[in-house]
Amino acid sequence: QPQDVMNMLDRLYTKFDFQCSKYHLFKVETIGDAYMCVGGIPERQQDQTVRVALFGMGVIEASGSVMVSKEQPELGYVNVRVGIHTGSVIASVVGDLNPRYCLFGDTVNTASRMESNSDKGKINLSPEANRCLHHQAPGASTTSRGFLNIKGKGRMECFFLDQTSECKSACTSSLITSAFVSSCSSSKNKTLRNFTNESMETDGKC
Repeated sequence: QPQDVMNMLDRLYTKFDFQCSKYHLFKVETIGDAYMCVGGIPERQQDQTVRVALFGMGVIEASGSVMVSKEQPELGYVNVRVGIHTGSVIASVVGDLNPRYCLFGDTVNTASRMESNSDKGKINLSPEANRCLHHQAPGASTTSRGFLNIKGKGRMECFFLDQTSECKSACTSSLITSAFVSSCSSSKNKTLRNFTNESMETDGKC
């Protein structure tokens, strides 16, 4: 029933929101059963790919504790797949009625393709995301999937993030902790208001 799906998504996304806040990421939107978040905006971060990777590992683990239906436990628990891409975007608050902070650019489309070409319980990385992850967290480990045919992109070499305790520890130890990062959450609302009539372009650098 639709209400059962909504109840499940509410329980699931509540856990996703916690992970998003934990790693100081920005929740862009949810579309049906898809959840999109981004690192590095509206405040710049030097370790955004690491944060998104940790978020991915966190939501996969968290989803394993969310029952598909509390009334029908035999249905089991939720499984999710994750895709990550790194690149430049145009970001702006658009519209006057229920204004929303939106992202535009090919990077958004590629991230979606990474998710749709991922597997259950896996984190699929684009070549750019893989490169940036290893740059920001040299101890992180990934496994090449070879070249896949990606709709609208052609053949791309994709990578699965190795979700081992060693990899997670390497990512966690690579997080940049500073007054800038810790103040990101508290300044977010003010920052969004400042973006109402302007846009920001990120450079997509690692």
